[in-house]
Amino acid sequence: MNATTRRAVIATAAVSMALSLAACGKAGGDKKDAAASGDTKSIGLLLPENASSTRYESFDKPFIEAKVKALCADCKVLYNNAEGSAAKQKQQFDTLIAQGVKVIVLDAFDATSTQSWVQEAAAKGVKVVAYDRLATGPVAAYASFDNEKVGELQGQALLDALGPQASNDNIVMINGDDADPNAGQFKAGAHKVLDGKVKKVVYEQSGEWKPTVAGQKIGAAITQLGKDGFQGVYSANDGMAGAIITQLQGAGIKVPVGGQDAGLDAVQRIVNGDQAYTIYKAYKPLADSAAELAVDLLQGKDVKTVATASVDSATDKGIPAKLLDPKVVTKANIQDTVIADGLYKASDICTADYAAACAAAGLK
Repeated sequence: MNATTRRAVIATAAVSMALSLAACGKAGGDKKDAAASGDTKSIGLLLPENASSTRYESFDKPFIEAKVKALCADCKVLYNNAEGSAAKQKQQFDTLIAQGVKVIVLDAFDATSTQSWVQEAAAKGVKVVAYDRLATGPVAAYASFDNEKVGELQGQALLDALGPQASNDNIVMINGDDADPNAGQFKAGAHKVLDGKVKKVVYEQSGEWKPTVAGQKIGAAITQLGKDGFQGVYSANDGMAGAIITQLQGAGIKVPVGGQDAGLDAVQRIVNGDQAYTIYKAYKPLADSAAELAVDLLQGKDVKTVATASVDSATDKGIPAKLLDPKVVTKANIQDTVIADGLYKASDICTADYAAACAAAGLK
């Protein structure tokens, strides 16, 4: 092989190697670009707690998972529960972003702390659907109930339970966590109805969404006011209502107590005459709406086909929102609400301990 031929062979080999390396580099680049573009088939789901309410594990999670699957057969839901810790939820949120998830459904444990999270997510192209609670920061959409209306229904249901003498009655209010914007809306709605219709709100405290705290607060109210110092109790949810009722029964006090969430134990207390009412927020329509918003965002569709309203948060205005209507549940309409909607069967409610009360209430 002469020198000229040798140089030609070497040059050809060099070009071939360069092309091979370029091809390898492009393949690697495609993988990197795919990772950078995010997980386009997964939706993050972060729920706040599982201690004071059974709804999240029993209803919200499975309903959202099922609806996402129905809308997007090859999509999956990556789920975590904060178990009552804002710090833990922040870690879960960051992990989802690190995994490349592009849409997160967030029911914030502390909605006031999420502004920087959501801002950082948005900067990375991650869209957040605020679920149930309106998280601060530039969320892409919001699915919840009309929370002030929930409070109004709670207030009216308590007035109805007190009866025509309500204007002469004093009441105690045990509200939700001050860090939760929903709690403020429930409280505002309840006051809108109760103020001027009852004699006085003689004791009002936050129960922090914790049954133990609510039990302590009603104990303090009994000590401060005496057994005859109040004629009704507003409780922001059923978990706290259960603890309040236990304390009242221990003190020999029988007054109307209401809650919210239509938990099974609360419905059983209503049947038994221990709790006056609850607020039923149909979980499936709410979960379905959140799933629809999340899938639309994942697929680049306009969320306003689902989010027909808009709301303002403490940090942002004009957030596309889907707001659903709640219902009051009393002993008189259990059959027509939570049973008719399939939330519970009569057999779920009417266990041996409640069989006689169910028969008297005509549940079947």
